[in-house]
Amino acid sequence: MANTYTQIHLQFVFAVKNRNALIHKEWKDELFKYITGIVAAYNHKLLAINGVEDHIHILVGMRPTQSVSELLQDIKGSSSKWINDKKFLKSKFEWQQGFGAFSYSKSDVKSVIKYIENQEIHHNKQTFHDEYIEFLNEFDIEYDTKYIFLDPI
Repeated sequence: MANTYTQIHLQFVFAVKNRNALIHKEWKDELFKYITGIVAAYNHKLLAINGVEDHIHILVGMRPTQSVSELLQDIKGSSSKWINDKKFLKSKFEWQQGFGAFSYSKSDVKSVIKYIENQEIHHNKQTFHDEYIEFLNEFDIEYDTKYIFLDPI
């Protein structure tokens, strides 16, 4: 798109269905590479990706050629199919419905990258539920607690 100049930095957060701890260390990096390929295929720039067993964080420099919902639908749909096709699990893998999307200024990008890179350390101190509520409150996003990511079953 000629004469279109943007600087859009978005962090996406989404969880495994029922927040079950299904993302295993043995194939987590492979999953992240696969998701990186999806983001790159749309000419967005993946700046950071990491997570723990039940959820992931992705920081993207996003181009205005696609909606956030379209990108996340492809990331979640394609990656769950990929996980199932690879037979990493005995049961069917699914992402939970919904996602969080949080915008950042260029001056915040380095600290957000560091935060995402240190997810394992961070979640030794704080639960995903508390982290997610903190994001919603920090960004002044109205929410209904019944729609917050489900607790593990």
